Amino acid sequence: MDYMMPRDKNQPDLRVNIGSLEIANPVMTASGTFGYAREFEGLMNLHHLGAVIVKGISLYPRVGNPPPRIVETACGMLNAIGLQNVGVDRFITEKMPYLQGLNVPVIVNILGDSLAEYEEITARLAGVAGVAGIEVNISCPNVKKGGVAFGTDPIMAAAVTGAVKKKADVPVMVKLSPNVSDITVIARAVEDAGADAISLINTLIGMAIDLPSRRPALANIIGGLSGPAIKPVALRMVYQVARTVSVPVIGIGGIESAEDALEFMLAGATAVQIGTANFINPRASEEVIEGIGAYAKAEKLLSIRSIIGGLRIE
Repeated sequence: MDYMMPRDKNQPDLRVNIGSLEIANPVMTASGTFGYAREFEGLMNLHHLGAVIVKGISLYPRVGNPPPRIVETACGMLNAIGLQNVGVDRFITEKMPYLQGLNVPVIVNILGDSLAEYEEITARLAGVAGVAGIEVNISCPNVKKGGVAFGTDPIMAAAVTGAVKKKADVPVMVKLSPNVSDITVIARAVEDAGADAISLINTLIGMAIDLPSRRPALANIIGGLSGPAIKPVALRMVYQVARTVSVPVIGIGGIESAEDALEFMLAGATAVQIGTANFINPRASEEVIEGIGAYAKAEKLLSIRSIIGGLRIE
């Protein structure tokens, strides 16, 4: 499927490549913050996006955690949604027909509790019209290894990457957890296992307490911290990973403006994902695209690719 709209030769070239997938601009929506895209219909022009990454899809439907499961924090939010989703079969039959009509690449975020589940989801997505890529959530617990997250161990991270690559017919992006001692070790492991791109970071583990009730603010007690509070951590990790691997890196974490996105690109990101900002401003992703275009024009850049990894450190 050709996602590329005719380009105005008088405007800067915002196209970037994620493996074999070329996208019109470097702005994607982050999984879990944009639903299945239809939720934002009428709030923004979905056709302007570089790519849509849908909320995480599991082999079978999940109801998620009991409420409360979102709480605002200083400069961000905690969530413990519990990966609620419709499951891969309903996603294909109920959600993909709408997504196919957007003329925007659709990247499906997938999750599982075992290697077999990751393989099966990928196999079911193979050949589905409109699926342009797969993003692998490796922050999930491996139930056969005592609940240890796939993404915290390089051997397990490589194993799940290899399992998905074996069944995939589209580029595979692996989304890294920041809850590790050295993220570059995990990045190298998934690259060696065949990842076409690496996205980072997923949420940091945190919690909040409701003082009047003396109870956890989340029913799940702990949750994932996202938003501007994590941007410095994400920026540092993107910088480190981009200097370690040769595949494209996609930056995630606290991006609210074009300036934020451009900082990630200077640090080495080929593209970015907009997450928590979508809850605050439904047009955030579109405004970031517009801002990147304005910056490129003001700087007289022929292509936005020229700034990737252009951080001056000497």
